[in-house]
Amino acid sequence: MVEAFTEGFVLGLGAAVPVGPVNILIMTKALKNYTNAVSIGFGAMSADITYLTLILFGFFVFVKNSSVQMALGFFGTIFLTYIAYLIYKNRNEKITIHNSGVKSENNKIITNYLKGYSITLLNPYTIGFWISISAYINTKNISFGFTLLGLFCAIFLWITLMPLFVHKTKHLFSQIIIKNISVIAAGILLFFAIGMLINTIKGI
Repeated sequence: MVEAFTEGFVLGLGAAVPVGPVNILIMTKALKNYTNAVSIGFGAMSADITYLTLILFGFFVFVKNSSVQMALGFFGTIFLTYIAYLIYKNRNEKITIHNSGVKSENNKIITNYLKGYSITLLNPYTIGFWISISAYINTKNISFGFTLLGLFCAIFLWITLMPLFVHKTKHLFSQIIIKNISVIAAGILLFFAIGMLINTIKGI
């Protein structure tokens, strides 16, 4: 039980910590609003749960179809490019938070949740990750439930503590630095989008 949880926790860190589209977006949002940043993280984790559910109910064969993966790759490229454009467009936005009302803030939370969910769901690498995790658990003959519990605990801690650290240290950054970070973040997301497009075309 402990071994399965520990292995799952390490696997979760391996999936959550590396710099990728979602982490870049979380960091960028965390500089301005912690709740919105965490919403992106929960959206990404929900996409992981979606794929896990497909595995458990035997629907993963459909997702593994080459045509489906190609469609995900193209949609993912377009969506990442769009997110990169939005970040670049709002690069001059002040980090001070304005009180626009509860309804407005709730809409932002939902919007950011859907961004995190869509980016992760449309990323073909997510499919490959869950295929690898399933194979790993089967070959190791360890508890599937406790491994997944450890994995999601690691992801949960990362998507809540990482943006908290970024948000709490935002006072160390000037507005010019924030602007430059936004430009760099947009460039990195565009780089991921181009990489996804190239890999999708290669798979045709």
